[in-house]
Amino acid sequence: MKIESSGETLGARVTGIDLAKPLSDRAFSDVVQAIGRYGVLCFKDQDLTPQQQADFAKRFGTLEINVAAGPYTVPDLPEVMVLSNIVRDGKPIGLGDAGQGWHTDMSYSKEIAFGNVLFALEIPSRDGKALGDTVFANMHAAYDDLPDDLKTKLAGREAIHDFEKFWEMMRSRPGSTRGPLTAEQRAKKPPVAHPIFMTHPITGKKVLYCNPGYATKIVGMDEAESDETLAFLFEHQLQEKYQYAHHWSEGDVLFWENIGTLHNAIADYGPDEPRHILRCQVMADKVFEEGFGRAA
Repeated sequence: MKIESSGETLGARVTGIDLAKPLSDRAFSDVVQAIGRYGVLCFKDQDLTPQQQADFAKRFGTLEINVAAGPYTVPDLPEVMVLSNIVRDGKPIGLGDAGQGWHTDMSYSKEIAFGNVLFALEIPSRDGKALGDTVFANMHAAYDDLPDDLKTKLAGREAIHDFEKFWEMMRSRPGSTRGPLTAEQRAKKPPVAHPIFMTHPITGKKVLYCNPGYATKIVGMDEAESDETLAFLFEHQLQEKYQYAHHWSEGDVLFWENIGTLHNAIADYGPDEPRHILRCQVMADKVFEEGFGRAA
C-alpha cells in the first residue's frame, strides 16, 4: 500500500491495496493514521460488492442505517445507501446528494459521525471533464489560524446544532416540495450541543467543530453576539486556502472523516448526466476508544 499526499491542505491517494479483501491489522492502522493526517483518502481503481464496501467501512465504526433513505438502499444491506440522479421506470433509484451546502454529517445528532465511505459506480462528465466534485475544508488548519483571543473566548463553549436549519434551507430552494418538519420529526431530531473546539481523536489536536449547515447559536451567549461570532467562524472556515476538491473517477472509494473536515457536494451536472454512488456512514463509537487504530 502506498499513500501519496495531494500536496494540498487535505487529501491523499492510496494505491496498491484491494479493498475487496479484509484489511490486515497493519493496513488498518496505517489507514487510520492517514485519515487523521490527510482527512480525505481516495483508493483508486477499486471493484467492490456492496457487502465488501460495508465490510471495509465497519472496521472503523458502527454503520448508520439512515431512516430517511427509505427505499434508496442496497437490497438486504440497509447500511449501504444509494446516491443517484438516475430514474428507471419513472422512479428514482437513489437519493440526490449534491447541492446541500457546507456541513459536517450528523453534527445535529448526539451520536456524531466519524466518516463516510463512498464508492463511485457512475460519474457524470462533460467535454471530457468529470462533474460533481466533492469539496472539503480543513478544520485543523481553520482552528490553528483563529485569533488567539477568540480561541480563549470560545474555549470550553458549545454551539447548538439543529437539523431544522438544514431542512428549512432545503425547503426554501426553488421547486422544493418539502413541508415543514412535523412535531414527531422534530422530537426525533432535537437540537443538540457540541463543543465548538473538539480534540481530534486521531491527531490529538484541536479542530473547529462548527459548521454553517447545522450550527445555530452559541450556548450562554446573547443572540446578537452569537450571530456575529458564528458568522465570523463560518466565513473564516470556508476560506479557499482551507479547501480541497476531489475530482471523481469511476472505481474511486473515497473515505473522509467528519470531525476534522467540512464538505460540500457540487451540483454542476444535469438530470441526463448520470451519477451513481454507494455510501456508508461510519459512526464515531469506535474512534474515541483507547487503542483505536493501533496494530495488534
